[in-house]
Amino acid sequence: MMEQRLINVGFGNSVVAARIIAVVNPKSAPMKKLRDDAKNSHKLIDVSEGRRTRAIVITDSGHVVLSSVQPETLVQRFQPMSGAVMGEKTEKKP
Repeated sequence: MMEQRLINVGFGNSVVAARIIAVVNPKSAPMKKLRDDAKNSHKLIDVSEGRRTRAIVITDSGHVVLSSVQPETLVQRFQPMSGAVMGEKTEKKP
């Protein structure tokens, strides 16, 4: 069985890393249209918990995930880490 790596997109929510196509800044007009289109087609997932949307994660299934985490931070979380969920803090052992 293939192990699926997860990326923490904020507030304990995760997305399967292999399904992510892009992490983009939400401020441009095309990204606002993408958000509206995803909402109308019931493919919008908002995990920002009421905070300002700082990144939009686009998946291969057409789902659009709104995150309050900076795009640069999400991209850094793609780097290999030891831990069940990438991006979560792990305790260092002495």
